[in-house]
Amino acid sequence: MAGLRERKKAETRAALGWAAIHLTAQRGYDNVRVEDIAEAAGVSPRTFNNYFSSKAEAIASRHLDRSLRTAAALRERPAEEPLWTALRNAALQQFTPGPEVEAMPSPAHAQWVTGVRAMLAEPALQGERLRATAIAEAELAAAVAERTGTDPATDMYPRLVAAAASAAITVAMQHYLDSADPPTPIERLITDAFTQVAAGLPTPAR
Repeated sequence: MAGLRERKKAETRAALGWAAIHLTAQRGYDNVRVEDIAEAAGVSPRTFNNYFSSKAEAIASRHLDRSLRTAAALRERPAEEPLWTALRNAALQQFTPGPEVEAMPSPAHAQWVTGVRAMLAEPALQGERLRATAIAEAELAAAVAERTGTDPATDMYPRLVAAAASAAITVAMQHYLDSADPPTPIERLITDAFTQVAAGLPTPAR
């Protein structure tokens, strides 16, 4: 029963986070209320307030939760798998659309990109995303440290790896937004980003 309750809570959190992103990308940040997000997710505003303190936190939660799941997935990857392969595979696992996306699919790429760019430019959201990134990178660094036998309190290595992995995903997602329609699949971009980082970012051949 405890596992079922936790799964239900995770599903509700995901539905609220996605509804916040979806509505904000469509209407603009100032034109979305907590009540709108709750209604789109099929819950009450009180339930929203049980999960988040603001719209910005709800929007940033998707980035945070995906990153925390990446750290958890890394801990479950086979011990013999090379670190950057394990990181790439752990990250890719988090980009399978959940039921909340299937229930509220994104509009056409060009329209979606315009809305998402405007959303990401919101100062309130930028602060929440920075906070989420800091939390996520600390957790990923802990997972890397466990895998490599290092200590994030004394060794730079796990934090450098976590920061590089986070940057690879961020750049891949930005490249996705910048892609022509139809866009390059996000899975391909993430794979390419991790491959380049794992290779030491060699200068591209001309």
